[in-house]
Amino acid sequence: MKMTKLLRLKWGVFAGLLVFVFLSGCSSKQGVSDKQATEKSPEQKAASKNLISTELLKPCNLKIVWENQLPIKPDEKVQRISILGNRIYVLSDRNYMTSLNCEKGTPIFSRPLAQAGFTISGWELYNDIIISMIGGKLVELNPDLGTEIRSSYPGFFVVCPAARNNLYYYLGSTDKRVHCVRANDKVKIFEAAADNDSKITSILADNDSVIFATDVGNVICITPDGPKGLWRFNAAGGVVEPMVRDARQLFFASRDTNVYGIDIKTGKLEWKCQTDAILETAPRVTAAAVYQNLGSKGLMAIDKTAGKKMWQLAEGIDLLTEAAGKAYVITNTGTLVVINNKDGKQLYSINAGAVSNWAANTADSKIYIADDSGRIACIQPIADNLLK
Repeated sequence: MKMTKLLRLKWGVFAGLLVFVFLSGCSSKQGVSDKQATEKSPEQKAASKNLISTELLKPCNLKIVWENQLPIKPDEKVQRISILGNRIYVLSDRNYMTSLNCEKGTPIFSRPLAQAGFTISGWELYNDIIISMIGGKLVELNPDLGTEIRSSYPGFFVVCPAARNNLYYYLGSTDKRVHCVRANDKVKIFEAAADNDSKITSILADNDSVIFATDVGNVICITPDGPKGLWRFNAAGGVVEPMVRDARQLFFASRDTNVYGIDIKTGKLEWKCQTDAILETAPRVTAAAVYQNLGSKGLMAIDKTAGKKMWQLAEGIDLLTEAAGKAYVITNTGTLVVINNKDGKQLYSINAGAVSNWAANTADSKIYIADDSGRIACIQPIADNLLK
């Protein structure tokens, strides 16, 4: 009897051990299975690193040209992206500038431009120098190194980006004057103003003329070496900075709700297109159209020749690029929308929720986008046959 109980006890212990081992084995196998289920393939890992998934781009005939990570700190954010020639210039909110090659995304330079908090106004390429106003100082920079070539303090506060031609700089001041100074030594040559003494909002210059606009709607063209008037145009509201020159035409937005196209040689009105918003940003001008942000009313596309509205997208914010009769638009709902300019129909819509910064590219079909952390990408329509 005692022997029987002892055998039963041993058998119970043995059976318990078997159950423990079995369950442990099942738990171990289940753990491997869970890991395999959550482990991503190389393609999935690559897609998770993309600013926009390659799988989303394919149906829209878009392809990633390159991607890169900018050298900015974790608590730093991308503030502005500019395209000058074949370079991209990315400015952070701490005034750290990174330059990349447009074709391959390879770094050109990275360096601080100014102390955090300093205002950097304008970023224009003139011949082989970059012109900018940095903290009240007129600065000429080397586009390959980002280093300062020359700088000077004008002696007054500049209210809009500087303009220049081969001999002079033109600077708008708080005294409501355009000051012309010699480029080589900054000696003042003359000053000009509107008759009504209104504030300067935008200046354009070449070797033939200087055009400046004001906050009450004056657009005035003068000779480049003296304040001799060539023509004058008056809009009903303030001209938004900057005006945009395209060949023989001048385009600008006015706070009177209109977008204007005028002849740059004569100042005569070619067309004006009324919108349903008080305009606060300058238009984007491409080969075929003029794109105007309408604030809370979205983005409008205007026929460049006739000045007629082509379409309006309520959630649109800005143009990314135009290619083959299509507009690529970023929206306030975190999408990239492709629109047929001819009939205004939306062809594709892509999730671009990670995108917080972009460049409006009016020169070619490339799209440049970035997020706050410094991931930057270049994508392009495949149909353009520019990718090899």
